[in-house]
Amino acid sequence: QVQLVESGGGVVQVGGSLRLSCAASGRTSSIWAMGWFRQAPGKEREFVAAIRWSSSNTYYDDSVKGRFTISRDSAKNTGYLEINALKPEDAAVYYCAAQRDYTGFYYRLNDYRYWGQGTQVTVSS
Repeated sequence: QVQLVESGGGVVQVGGSLRLSCAASGRTSSIWAMGWFRQAPGKEREFVAAIRWSSSNTYYDDSVKGRFTISRDSAKNTGYLEINALKPEDAAVYYCAAQRDYTGFYYRLNDYRYWGQGTQVTVSS
């Protein structure tokens, strides 16, 4: 089992920046990839970014490329999502998730076995 705990959410002004963290514990050696998803009120949960835990290869949804940066510190078993130039449409609950097995896909929710509880990002104008 892997436990994930997100932190770093809050209220940020339009154009501001934020760094979310996802601390992993338990059988962290089984993590193949970590992903970030977000869910706005009334909308489905959507893929934002992912990182392969061993190689640090990164993957982004086109809508966030250039503004979001995913990274990880394997020594700390922690993943990060840096969000820059925040827009009102970035407001959502952000979830981190971990894949245990290689599937070749990073954007599919069902490929992630473990999920955090989410952290709220609010964008003020």
